[in-house]
Amino acid sequence: MTQRSTTEHRHPDQWQSLAELSKDELYERAKENQIDGRSGMTKSELLEALSRSQPHAGSRLGTFRRLAESAAAGEFLLTPRQLSGNDRRMHVRQTLREDHRARITAHSDGARAKFAKLAGSLFSFFRGTALLFYRDMAGDDAWMPTVLNLGDVHPGNFGVMPNADFVPIFAVNDFDEAFYAPFTWDLKRGATGFMLAAECIRGYSRKRQRKIARKFLRGYACGIRRFADERSEMDQEFRLDNAPELIRGLIENAQTTRDEWLREDYQDEHRRGFRSDEDLIPVSTRRDEFQQLVHDLVGTMEIDAPARAGAMRVKDVAIRKNQGTASLGLDRYYVMVEGPREDGTDDLILEFKRARRSALADLVPPSDRHFDVPGDRVKHAQSSQLVRGDVFYGSIEVDGQSFMTRERAPYRDDIDLDDLSKSEWKDYAGICGQALAHAHSLSDEIGAIEHDIEPRIIEAMQPVDLFVKDVLRFADEAVQRCRKDHRYFRSDYKDGAFERVDHVYQ
Repeated sequence: MTQRSTTEHRHPDQWQSLAELSKDELYERAKENQIDGRSGMTKSELLEALSRSQPHAGSRLGTFRRLAESAAAGEFLLTPRQLSGNDRRMHVRQTLREDHRARITAHSDGARAKFAKLAGSLFSFFRGTALLFYRDMAGDDAWMPTVLNLGDVHPGNFGVMPNADFVPIFAVNDFDEAFYAPFTWDLKRGATGFMLAAECIRGYSRKRQRKIARKFLRGYACGIRRFADERSEMDQEFRLDNAPELIRGLIENAQTTRDEWLREDYQDEHRRGFRSDEDLIPVSTRRDEFQQLVHDLVGTMEIDAPARAGAMRVKDVAIRKNQGTASLGLDRYYVMVEGPREDGTDDLILEFKRARRSALADLVPPSDRHFDVPGDRVKHAQSSQLVRGDVFYGSIEVDGQSFMTRERAPYRDDIDLDDLSKSEWKDYAGICGQALAHAHSLSDEIGAIEHDIEPRIIEAMQPVDLFVKDVLRFADEAVQRCRKDHRYFRSDYKDGAFERVDHVYQ
């Protein structure tokens, strides 16, 4: 895992890095590089000129693709999780630079905000560095059954959201990293995430962390067994009327009227558009552009717009800042759609969020399940992992980039982990395990898996006690590794290591 490997396939990787920028960002880069004729260039011409005018951005995508292929084939290899000392530190630095190269090269305020957030919390560091986590798993568990993985399992990625009928349900709720992979990948990241959250948020001991993570794994095993026996996955939803007591409380606490939610969180004093504050920046001049995008979205995705969406008339558009952890710094727009009453009390808020390449891409054991457009992958995951999900989940191109879309809801909410008691932490972990089992079980119903997946998962987990202990041992090591990586990162961050990307000089 040396810097030398970044010279291989450098032209395609450099093109991909630049292609992640919008035309305006490419123009600014061309201006910085004093490229003649830039004002009259198309985006493709700007890409070509920039790729010739500067050192190539370092990339190890090809290296890790080959590593995953070799590891999946059973070869004995040096993997990143075996690195230590300065070698590991350099690997962490290179991986984070590569993962954020578009945001760094664009001098994004969001990139600086994200790195500051990662430095401030070990759990935030874990949440925001999925690529680092999965590079440690390159090619792992190739013999295990493949499902559509959520890709970023941790306690914060389960929550309340609307279903197709705009009824609040509890389920997995973040599909940005979703990818087809061995089912164990979600369990290993989930167990690690629950242990880190229990440590960082509540200061629980290692023994307590393991009990919580074990409950998550046991919940998953019970869920898979139930869906194998009852074949009820197409009818399953955690709603207010059938959810466990802890989740009923979450759904009840999340309830608020749309009128109140819009007035308090989004609208200006006249209810004609978005307010302006540190999180929302109205860009009303783009209203006509987004009206066309909404029209294209409804047509392309064949969305049956509900009556509550009125005539799908766009009232206003705003840039949304300071949201998310892994996605912090990526372009995100909120679109206000006028409701039937036309008085601002029943408007809809649609979110357009930049979609990126999954952190699992080229790291999972080789398969033929690929998506060329990131937004299409996210849309596929949402429609496959929820029985009747948000009707506005979709994929659209904005400024030449792939975006996913969804509706914001008055009751979209996550559980407050700070408020959970010791027993509630275990209960919540078990419920999340069941929710993940439900998402995985749908891989052969709505997803692309063509065989009955639950019996294979059950067989692969036998004996269950040993399987759970194996995953917990992995999570123990991953927690320790994450803690060391965070120390390396904080030191590098203090020294300004993430103000530039790696380059290959000729």
